[in-house]
Amino acid sequence: MEAAAEPGNLAGVRHIILVLSGKGGVGKSTISTELALALRHAGKKVSASHLLSRHPCPLWALAGALHAAWTSRLLAALIKQFVSDVAWGQLDYLVVDTPPGTSDEHMAVVDALRPYSPLGALVVTTPQAVSVGDVRRELTFCKKVGLRVIGVVENMSGFVCPHCEECTNIFSRGGGEELARHAGVPFLGSVPLDPELTRSLEEGRDFIQGFPESPAFPALSCIAQKILNEAPVGLS
Repeated sequence: MEAAAEPGNLAGVRHIILVLSGKGGVGKSTISTELALALRHAGKKVSASHLLSRHPCPLWALAGALHAAWTSRLLAALIKQFVSDVAWGQLDYLVVDTPPGTSDEHMAVVDALRPYSPLGALVVTTPQAVSVGDVRRELTFCKKVGLRVIGVVENMSGFVCPHCEECTNIFSRGGGEELARHAGVPFLGSVPLDPELTRSLEEGRDFIQGFPESPAFPALSCIAQKILNEAPVGLS
């Protein structure tokens, strides 16, 4: 029989996923939100309330704003308190949307979550070479801190015409997949640009439920399924 989760900490969370990106503007928060929704629609209990508000201000953003005035020790204490004092309850997945890049906040997050054995990190990139280069540093960071990489997701991978369904590669193509292959980590998939996805986030609507015909829908669903397959047998 499983031990009852202790109130006010992460003992009742089965799987923790950290979502990382090497730079801002790659759609990391979008992928975090839609992944949480896709997992929820797969019947899982997922914590994503901080991702779904219309004007979110997660702890990680607060920590970044205070970085100049707070020492690394105080930041670590703040993040540890957030992890230990929030009543997360019983969850199948907790999706943690981290700031872009690597910093003291990232180290503090990993250290605070380490006792709970995170499932791993999901790394988000775009096809452009500059974004791919930044992701290499993220992968190095994961290796350095002993954080398993679940896989790489390439966001904004082409635009599918809603009329003829032809895909136009607005940016370069395949950078995320090539990077994953060279790094020896799984490539989870490519998510095309979709104006409805952005509009859904701005309006606080459930994209997964509202736009099943979108070309982004099967991509997001496939990524979620691959993550479900990563969970240890009997714990998903």
